Amino acid sequence: MLPVKICAALAGVILVCCTAVVVHGLDNGLARKPPMGWMSWERYRCITDCKKYPDECISEQLFKRMADLMVSEGYRDAGYEYVNIDDCWMADERDEDGVLQPNKERFPNGIKHLADYIHARGLKFGIYQDIGTKTCAGYPGMMGYFKLDAQTFADWDVDFIKIDGCYADVELMVDDYIKFGAFMNETGRPILYSCSWPAYQEYNGIIPDYEQLKETCNMWRNWGDIEDSHQSVVEITKYFSDHQNRIVPHSGPGHWNDPDTLILGNYGLSYDQSKSQLAVWTVLAAPFLISNDLAKVTPEVKELLLNRAIIKVNQDPLGIQGRLVKTINKIEIWKRSILPRVGHELTQAIAFVSRRADGAPYTVSVKLREDVGLSNSTNIKGYKVYDLFEPKAVPFLVRAGTTFETRVNPSGANLYRFVPQYGTDFISF
Repeated sequence: MLPVKICAALAGVILVCCTAVVVHGLDNGLARKPPMGWMSWERYRCITDCKKYPDECISEQLFKRMADLMVSEGYRDAGYEYVNIDDCWMADERDEDGVLQPNKERFPNGIKHLADYIHARGLKFGIYQDIGTKTCAGYPGMMGYFKLDAQTFADWDVDFIKIDGCYADVELMVDDYIKFGAFMNETGRPILYSCSWPAYQEYNGIIPDYEQLKETCNMWRNWGDIEDSHQSVVEITKYFSDHQNRIVPHSGPGHWNDPDTLILGNYGLSYDQSKSQLAVWTVLAAPFLISNDLAKVTPEVKELLLNRAIIKVNQDPLGIQGRLVKTINKIEIWKRSILPRVGHELTQAIAFVSRRADGAPYTVSVKLREDVGLSNSTNIKGYKVYDLFEPKAVPFLVRAGTTFETRVNPSGANLYRFVPQYGTDFISF
């Protein structure tokens, strides 16, 4: 997959013929909560030399190994359910009937065999294509084959399809995304539809039509590919905060903004930076799609990825995307409304995210109403506070209308759940 900027530039000089079509909107009943799973691209890119890199090349064996690890390491039981191939799985050409073919050396048993293997382990199977003439890595794209490819993926029992946007005309690609979505619906197989057209439009100065997106796609990439660095995480996070007023209202059950994969467990993030990405993605109600080598994740990072308290917040059924509400001395405060509802008020997930590089943790003190935006209701006496990074810690009571103090490590994050309290005693639930 080429970086989005390069793909977008290519898109501007490639002529693609397409026509507008009238189709029914998305009707698959999927992604009522942010999708969770594993995806190959960020960690494994387009490694195709299986002789030099047998454990890393895009191959049947890689995806079988990851499926097995998702089961044995507890990821499946924690809610991670998709195993997704990204680019570079195909043969260089379609067959004589125009049907997509996997690379025969790296996928000797075919894609249906791999899907069956993944399904047999209680997981779901995802795959990748491109709306243009070629994929970002130069393999056969979908242009001219939308209906055939939709039926092929259904025949292979695909559960998730990511459609990229390289080698397509950014001015015309939306109609083709809509057209392909209609063909997927016609197959009768529910397939989660992940679109990329907003990222290409944004890079070209076009504001996406989010109402159209919600009618077409279950999730969509808003911005560029994530890289294995804290800087990349910060840049994507900044895009989401800078544009939150226009993108937050369109995310929810069945249709999600996607800031790209979780990169915890790779090379680029420290432990505290791993907590930072996880905290922000949780408040954003972002898909939890891991991209790493599950066999090499450290115990500390594995504990983060399997943290049931954090997963519960990410998977909150209300599906409300959170916002950056204030920044104090380079400490960002992110807030998201979640269940349970206590009286007339919802619980709040609140992340304190450090953009500081001090040599020591930084203490920030905030006014719960004025700085964080917690309820002004005089009926609320306080909040029962849970430290989500310390799930075994005893919750504590904070009085309403007072200040809350927390100490955040450099480039790290703290994440809490604030449950409204109407009496002087703690409420159990």
